[in-house]
Amino acid sequence: MKKIRARLLFSAYSGLGSCLRLFVPPYLSWRAARGKEELRRYGERLGHASARRPEGALIWLHAASVGETMALIPLCERILAANINIVLTTGTVTSARLVRERFGGRLAHQYVPLDIGIAVRRFLNYWKPDLALVCESEIWPMRIIELARRRIPQILLNARLSDRSFQAWRRRKFFAREIFSCFTEVICQTDEDARRYKMLGAPRVAVAGNLKADIVLPAKNEELEHYRRAIGARPRWAAVSTHEGEELMAARVHRILRKRYPDLLTIIVPRHPERITAIIDRLRSKNYHFVRKSLGEVPGPQTDILLGDTIGDMGLYLRLTEIAFVGKSLAGEGGHNPLEPALAGAAILTGPNIDNFRETYQEFMKNDAARFVDDSTMLAGCVHHLLEHPEMRKKMIASGRKTAQSLSGALRQTFTILKPFLQPLTLAAQLNRANDRHG
Repeated sequence: MKKIRARLLFSAYSGLGSCLRLFVPPYLSWRAARGKEELRRYGERLGHASARRPEGALIWLHAASVGETMALIPLCERILAANINIVLTTGTVTSARLVRERFGGRLAHQYVPLDIGIAVRRFLNYWKPDLALVCESEIWPMRIIELARRRIPQILLNARLSDRSFQAWRRRKFFAREIFSCFTEVICQTDEDARRYKMLGAPRVAVAGNLKADIVLPAKNEELEHYRRAIGARPRWAAVSTHEGEELMAARVHRILRKRYPDLLTIIVPRHPERITAIIDRLRSKNYHFVRKSLGEVPGPQTDILLGDTIGDMGLYLRLTEIAFVGKSLAGEGGHNPLEPALAGAAILTGPNIDNFRETYQEFMKNDAARFVDDSTMLAGCVHHLLEHPEMRKKMIASGRKTAQSLSGALRQTFTILKPFLQPLTLAAQLNRANDRHG
């Protein structure tokens, strides 16, 4: 009976997707007008390929956005080193730009097809992947079922499941079992994530840790020194990965602290640079003096705010400060990962809304490596305290880096779990190269 209910629900989901197909082009055009899609590539959302499929073994990797893409970069490099082809799909303009800048033509990038039957089937018919690796919590029923029908192994990497998502799936446990049982393997960040996936029907579950703990964000030395010279000895702090509402909070903090530190510099790095026009309008309306990294501008003596409106430069922004507020935690929900700023050498401040990274923050709080703030006034107080007490700031930085390093090793463990799936593809790639040489 449960199987029948699950199949009826999936049929309804599939049918709804088919009904909505007519609305996809205007929807994508509307998103493109807001900077959330590349209009010239919207066919990819319907499964139409815009790149040539290379011959030989191919792995489909998927990362939703910039954070997940960054987490997959070291894994992509290892797979490419084994001469296995990759088609990497992402869901945002910013992540597409990051892939282009990092990999160039070494792999194929496509926007992920919408979870509509015809789009997913068209994508799979063209790319014919030998293995599908999906990052974090991208659970899309049509993709999962279509891969299972074709008997293509699919593995969830760096898997996590928030409280809200877990409860939602739990209410539809009969459907969850049909979906999660299709995964060949689920490689989780924490024991709690593993327990949840097991409860929802995943047959094979492992724990490897968080891939983001193995990321050391790069920064170009010349550019870093250029900005450091421009900033000089000015006191500064950063609000990174901010979401709507948090940029103005950071600006209010700047105004509060400027009474005590007239030469204060605030660095604001929005999570989605396509929002920059709206952010600029708000800052101008409040008479803040700002410069933009995307225009090659550097802070002058009168600059209040450095806007980090570029992709792939987080390593630069974090190395310009020793204090970082991590966004989507005051005005947003779920928070962002503190591991990257901790490894870059910043004392961590965050709002209370960190459900997506609760276990990570628990480790940080246990080691006095992060502090929680409830609003912009409290944030201003914490920034002031850390500016006034460098010894405490240094202690938090050291503890944060040590905590982040203790959580590392996920890449090595993940690669070990993936070896049985990668070895046949590596062998096929080697044979293909040998045939080419002797052809």
